[in-house]
Amino acid sequence: MGQIIKFPVQAAKLGYRRVRKRTKAENPDQLVLFSQPTAQILEFLPDLGRFEQALMFDERGDLKAAQLYRRAIEEQDCVADAYCNLGIIESKQGNTTKAFDCFTNTLKYDPRHSEAHYNLGNLYFDLNDYRLAQIHYEMAAQVDPTFANVYFNLALVQAINNELAAAVSTLTTYKELVPEQDGRNADELLHNLKKSLAAAKGS
Repeated sequence: MGQIIKFPVQAAKLGYRRVRKRTKAENPDQLVLFSQPTAQILEFLPDLGRFEQALMFDERGDLKAAQLYRRAIEEQDCVADAYCNLGIIESKQGNTTKAFDCFTNTLKYDPRHSEAHYNLGNLYFDLNDYRLAQIHYEMAAQVDPTFANVYFNLALVQAINNELAAAVSTLTTYKELVPEQDGRNADELLHNLKKSLAAAKGS
């Protein structure tokens, strides 16, 4: 008989991850001679790409972002990232089928797109398809092993799938990647997993 794991209130799945503009790596030997702006200017500049325009609206919660992401796709500007962020908008509006379509289109353009795998994992999680959620979380972690949230959600799925030892290991990885305060949020879940694992070994 399977062990019943008690999930603490804070063990709810962590949310979607938006793609932000990937910046060029800075030369570490280059001196910073000018102070960086502290406020973001929201007026469009002539050289601002369509994806960046959409992202600015998206970060403000403006629904015009969806239209601009679609235009970015048409104009071939950061197509995979635009599909991914559009998928999040569709998901939040309850358009699950459209969200799936967006995330899978992201993977057509970039099969190793970590945000798309993570967001697909979240969609499958919401639909109680924990097997597929686990596959996409694992792929997201493989592509971006420094993204902490994927380990938290993966640990939840592993616990639900009764893979207790794997869940303990994954949650431990999460705690190693996040600040101490965030790590404390996982302590009760980790404690319950270890208790369940000990009970399973003892039976």
